[in-house]
Amino acid sequence: MNSIRTILSCAANLGWSLQQLDVKNAFLHGDLEEEVYMDVPPGFSSQSTVGKVCRLKKALYGLKQSPRAWFGRFLKAMVGFGYQQSNADHTLFVKRNVHKVTVLIVYVDDIVVTGNDEEEVTHLKMQLAKEFEIKEFGPLRYFLGIEVARSDKGIFISQRKYILDLFEETGMLGCRPADSPIETNHHLCSGIGEPVEKERYRRLVGRLIYLSHTRPDIAYTVGIVSQFMHDPRVTHLDAVYHILRYLKSVPGKGILFSNHGHLRLEAFTDADWVGSIDDRRSTSGYCAFVGGNLVTWHSKKQGVVSRSSAEVEYRAMAHGTCELM
Repeated sequence: MNSIRTILSCAANLGWSLQQLDVKNAFLHGDLEEEVYMDVPPGFSSQSTVGKVCRLKKALYGLKQSPRAWFGRFLKAMVGFGYQQSNADHTLFVKRNVHKVTVLIVYVDDIVVTGNDEEEVTHLKMQLAKEFEIKEFGPLRYFLGIEVARSDKGIFISQRKYILDLFEETGMLGCRPADSPIETNHHLCSGIGEPVEKERYRRLVGRLIYLSHTRPDIAYTVGIVSQFMHDPRVTHLDAVYHILRYLKSVPGKGILFSNHGHLRLEAFTDADWVGSIDDRRSTSGYCAFVGGNLVTWHSKKQGVVSRSSAEVEYRAMAHGTCELM
């Protein structure tokens, strides 16, 4: 997701078009390197198949080898097209031609292509169509549950439909909205209150974690409630419902990637010294900008107990610097 947001920021600043493609039956294209056998399919019977099995040469849906086999085939094809695989994100491929560049990013079978080389983009689509069964969706509109809208002001991403589906699933369509994602000076800790159903709590928090890809305003709060997955209590579930009530007040909120005329890297870091009541560990956070647009953010409890506020800040700065690198 960090790579996708960075690509969107670059596209907004440089005026690149964004095209979306889909690979039909992606896993069926994978070539198996391991020996995998299966029973003879139902309906195919003869005297010669009694007591025999089939050896698979191609991947099938349901095999644990299928994702790796499919991506290996896709990687081989992209390298053959003259694209270089990114060392930072293996799903990102780049091809440079003098002053022009073409970028492709893939997630399982969903592909986004952008760049300033329109001829290469057209040629890439033709090459992919020869290699795989490709469906073109035109300009990027909807990707991995994220809605993408483009206008003169820039590129706007949100998960409004995802939020409304979450409200319908939890029966909170008619709930009272909240002004903030968490109560001020909260004192959430483990082991206090009545236990709640773990599966339900984990499912809700998991949905919120995915929602935080376009909602940095809930990143800190989601990080807090994620710390109690092993033993959720009533107070923790109330905090999760409070986040949902906050989302009810602004379901269409998202991130706008606008044209700032540059691609500078910037980062801001902060830390909360001894913020945890349970183990006195601190929380560090950072947010990074590419071209003036927010592309990555992080809020996580530190691994050790820091002895001073200065130590906490330096740890947060180290995390932010690593993200910039």
